[in-house]
Amino acid sequence: MMTLIVIISILGLSTPETTGIWEPDEKTDPANVAWMLTATIFVLMMTPGLSFFYGGMVGKKNVISTILQSFIAMGVISLLWVVVGFSLAFGDDIGGFVGNPATFFLFQNVGAKVNDYLAPTIPLALFALFQMKFAIITPSLITGSFAERVRFSAYLVFMALFCIFVYCPLAHWTWHPEGFLRQMGVVDFAGGIVVHASSGVAALAGAMFLGKRKGQSQNPANIPYVILGAAMLWLGWFGFNAGSSLSADSVAIKAFLNTNTASATAMLVWIFFDCLQGRKPSAIGAAIGAVVGLVAITPSAGFVTVGESIFIALVTTMVCNIAVHWKNQTNVDDALDVFPTHGVGGILGTVLTGIFVNGLFAGNIKIFLFHLLAILIVAAYSFIISYALYWLTNKMIPMRVSEKSEKIGLDLSQHNESYDFASQTERELAEYQVLANSES
Repeated sequence: MMTLIVIISILGLSTPETTGIWEPDEKTDPANVAWMLTATIFVLMMTPGLSFFYGGMVGKKNVISTILQSFIAMGVISLLWVVVGFSLAFGDDIGGFVGNPATFFLFQNVGAKVNDYLAPTIPLALFALFQMKFAIITPSLITGSFAERVRFSAYLVFMALFCIFVYCPLAHWTWHPEGFLRQMGVVDFAGGIVVHASSGVAALAGAMFLGKRKGQSQNPANIPYVILGAAMLWLGWFGFNAGSSLSADSVAIKAFLNTNTASATAMLVWIFFDCLQGRKPSAIGAAIGAVVGLVAITPSAGFVTVGESIFIALVTTMVCNIAVHWKNQTNVDDALDVFPTHGVGGILGTVLTGIFVNGLFAGNIKIFLFHLLAILIVAAYSFIISYALYWLTNKMIPMRVSEKSEKIGLDLSQHNESYDFASQTERELAEYQVLANSES
């Protein structure tokens, strides 16, 4: 009985404090609550969207494993965020660098009451849930860089470590009222550096650490999946950006408008730029372009004009397009171009934010230079810590699958499932099954 009481006490299952925090708070604004519930749903939908976006691009032997790598983050990061992640990101400030892990441990004191410091018109629990969805999709973005060659169990370990040691500190630096980047005046409306630059740089570190895939990369397994995923990302991004106003107000509307405009611009620019380079317009190109536009506008969505959003998307898309094709000439096997799109897009979008949002164009050179400094700090931190986490994870569980597993594909070797059973002969399936069993 005493043990049960201790467990209940630790989990905060029935204490007066936990019941009281769910009493209605008169400070809440019903319109804001309704909008933020909707925005939170939209942002969560982006992760399944990313699953299809990435899953359609890989070879047919790795569709399920690639989709699962994003989907599983919804489980792992959700629990990690409740236990300690939210506290590390938004708990009581420790030196401007990280939150106190005990502040909201196991979501204690996270309920219907508002927190005037973080979100004064919506319940703290709703704010925490909204931020959770950002934490979920960030490590999912990284998976595109090491697609078709990472061990599933090792990936789970790396994902948890990345959330604790990279994502949560960066969120605190940038979005907590006392975070040191926010105190410098750095603007990141919805995650240009916290989500995209950090994941893009971590993806580059992962591609370098794990090395190139064996053999020739296969053709995309399902291009309609890519289009479906991009469409889900575009829709979900309205919650991602417009929801970051934390209110149903004009800022949310401006962010919504700029998000759609930037994505539409980037999709067309990517296709036209490909044509100018002698390449045919492609469905994958249109999908990638749309996503690049969404990435580019993210750090400034709630503040710039429509014209500025078009300019940001135009410049960023051309640079990312060049970066993708330049990357293909290097020895870095970033399988799904995470760094050239999310990394470069997030970085350049942040630079342009420092120009347009109370920065260089307003005569405030100091703010612009602070944005450049923030990019350098975030890129260096994300690369160094992520590389160290890859190394540490690899010491615990080898991250790279064997050459045999890579040959038969991760779907069979890691999960004993296959997307392509229908088109495989019985002989091929038998051979794959023997190889898969020998690897288990």
